[in-house]
Amino acid sequence: MAVVGMALKSAMDRVSADIDAAFDLLLAIPDDPRRRLYEAMRHAAIGGGKRLRPLLVRAASDLFHVDRVPALRAGIAIECIHVYSLVHDDMPCMDDDDLRRGKPTVHKAFDEATAVLAGDSLHALAFEVLADPETHPDPFIRVELLGELAKAAGPAGMAGGQMMDLEAEASEFDLAAVTRLQQLKTGALIGFCLEAGAILGRVAPEGRKPLRAYARDLGLAFQIADDLLDVEGAEENTGKAVGKDAAAGKETFVSLLGVERARQQARILVDQAIGHLASFGAEADLLRAIARYVVERDR
Repeated sequence: MAVVGMALKSAMDRVSADIDAAFDLLLAIPDDPRRRLYEAMRHAAIGGGKRLRPLLVRAASDLFHVDRVPALRAGIAIECIHVYSLVHDDMPCMDDDDLRRGKPTVHKAFDEATAVLAGDSLHALAFEVLADPETHPDPFIRVELLGELAKAAGPAGMAGGQMMDLEAEASEFDLAAVTRLQQLKTGALIGFCLEAGAILGRVAPEGRKPLRAYARDLGLAFQIADDLLDVEGAEENTGKAVGKDAAAGKETFVSLLGVERARQQARILVDQAIGHLASFGAEADLLRAIARYVVERDR
């Protein structure tokens, strides 16, 4: 277990460094009136965060011996979408948060208009990166990546889940509704990460079922762990405000199941996620370690 933990930390550190270096190049600050916009994008995108989604793309790509550069660029794209969603999610019209990744949120560090534009620009950058032939020389691979990311980010995915989350403040959601909400809001982007690795590895859609099942269970386990951190976590560890779901009157896995049952369910989901990888050997060890990490983390 200690060896797996060290391997996971090494992989996380490497992916984080690669993502930060890539954003540093992509978001070079121009010497013109757009400077503030680029500064805001850099504030949101560089430094901090678990980089879990790019790490999942890398781990899924490793199953199929995908080269480092295509996997990294797909990871940059998914991180652009994730970060843009956080920038908008933190704004007063949504969750109204002051702290993200241990530093002021973009609308606090800059202003609301700049935060909107920074989020919009990161969203656009995701698709610009995937469309570039540097991501993959095969245009059919690039188009499939673009289509899958658009679906995962839009109303049938993350944005739809965010809308359900806003509605949750004024409605009483049962366990099925909360599960559906989180499958869209959190699970859809995690699903893309596994799908991207398989697409880059030229795996046919019917051969991706184990990875889709892994992503589904991992996404729910991740969200339950997040709900537990919102109840039990410390702000200095999470890098964001805690206790906000209860204050907003939202139903969560923890409010519906209770702390101990929710923790037990997260562990069951992790075991199921790892079980879906049974047909893979040591090449899936990083995915197995990520699944265990999801319920053991403190941020």
